[in-house]
Amino acid sequence: MSLTPRPAIGLEPTWVPEDACTLPTAERPLRLDEFAGLFARSLRGLDRPAPTRLLLDLDAAAEEQARDLTARENSCCSFFTFAFEHAADGIVRLRVDVPAGRSTVLDGLARQAASAASRAG
Repeated sequence: MSLTPRPAIGLEPTWVPEDACTLPTAERPLRLDEFAGLFARSLRGLDRPAPTRLLLDLDAAAEEQARDLTARENSCCSFFTFAFEHAADGIVRLRVDVPAGRSTVLDGLARQAASAASRAG
């Protein structure tokens, strides 16, 4: 799998898989920046229980934005499975699953989430 070598603003090389993403190349940095903004403002926890699963705890106030963003991401990278559940204390858990062959994409998403959240904190 080939990953786009272009870093988004302040980020390491992207996790966008060129061979599976139908989003126009020019729009990819904008999408990555949207994810970085969501994570910087709203990420409260991150867990990687399996190579193909990532759990992101977000402020409940960001749920609508996260649902919109993940729906748009799923429309261009259909191998993602996104699911939301309400947790305690105003937290929404976003579960991200990928097939085994796409675990490196999830690695990159996890790195972006952790990096954006640490810069914001």
